[in-house]
Amino acid sequence: MPVKIIDNTTVIECATFVTGPYATALLADLGARVIKIESAPDGDPYRYFAPDPVYSFNFAHLNRNKESLVLDLKAPKGKEICLELVKKADVFVENFRPGTAERLGIGYDALRAVNPKLIYCSISAFGQSGPYAEKPGFDTLGQAMSGLLSLLSDPNDPKVMGMAVSDYVTGLSAAYGILGALLARANTGVGCRVETSLLQATLSFIGETAAGYLRTGNVPNRMARVKNAHAFALVCQDGKPLAIHCSVPEKFWLALLKAVERMDIAADERFKTRDARRQHYQALEQTLAPTFKTKTRDAWLKILEANDVPAVPLYNVAEVLDDPQIKHLGLTEELAHPKAGKLKFVGGPVRFDHLVKEKSTPPPLVGEHSSKVLNELGYRSEDINALQSQGVTQSAR
Repeated sequence: MPVKIIDNTTVIECATFVTGPYATALLADLGARVIKIESAPDGDPYRYFAPDPVYSFNFAHLNRNKESLVLDLKAPKGKEICLELVKKADVFVENFRPGTAERLGIGYDALRAVNPKLIYCSISAFGQSGPYAEKPGFDTLGQAMSGLLSLLSDPNDPKVMGMAVSDYVTGLSAAYGILGALLARANTGVGCRVETSLLQATLSFIGETAAGYLRTGNVPNRMARVKNAHAFALVCQDGKPLAIHCSVPEKFWLALLKAVERMDIAADERFKTRDARRQHYQALEQTLAPTFKTKTRDAWLKILEANDVPAVPLYNVAEVLDDPQIKHLGLTEELAHPKAGKLKFVGGPVRFDHLVKEKSTPPPLVGEHSSKVLNELGYRSEDINALQSQGVTQSAR
């Protein structure tokens, strides 16, 4: 029988774009009820990040398993309804600029006053206080400011990344913090405030690299870990790339040389020791590259696998979603929405033994659950109609 891993937990989300919605999406995937508060008339701007007649695939991925309630939080009645919801909620998540929630009357102190057990999660770009607190912030700025982008890009020819790494790391960190706070509340009976930011979460994410700098004083770049890891991305005869990661054990390095029939490399003074290979990485890469041009990727992968070399195809997204291992693990799911039609997604990041999670529900339209949530708070149909005419709420169109 399907179960909710997090049962009897209600999350109120006042968040847009990625960080907050990803945090609550992870909680929703575990079974929490997530009520997403959106502004009229159009809701979360991420609904329109990519052109789509109903909502962007970006928004859809982050907002499955949620209910959409439209509230004008600047209106006294809208704030009153929000506080009514909070009284019965377990978690509140916001990613406004610092100070905005307080100006709206839904800051931590205001909500704690009506619900001392509430877990209140604030997500910002650069922290709730300090010289950068009021700066606007999006994913690329988090990557750049934290130092992550310097490890992913060539400093002499810098490029921004093709996905929102900082946003997702921050959302994951927020969910981690919320779950920790819920566990603490189970012991103390008291809620708390959880804070994270693009800057803090992403810097923590690259903490291993930062530790190296703090120890040695050497400023790392994109190649520092690549050299230590003995990792290579090489293009094969058919133009398809593969990735190899030998890491520390010498056996994997020797297995690679044996597999590609290049044991002569082991005798080269530049490559005899791990430290020597680090120092002459570029020459080593140039020495290996022509060998991989002699066979197709599939041919090389079979040879490397037979020799227990840590190697995989360097896939694009289309290739990975078509891979038999992805299908075997059941990592994608298909949902149907009455207006958006069939939607396919990648599922959650973990699975649980002996627990079968409930089937996911599709992302909501703007205000799709406004009437339902307000009914639960005791508002009758005529009350809801009046609130709609006043612009306090809105139902799906």
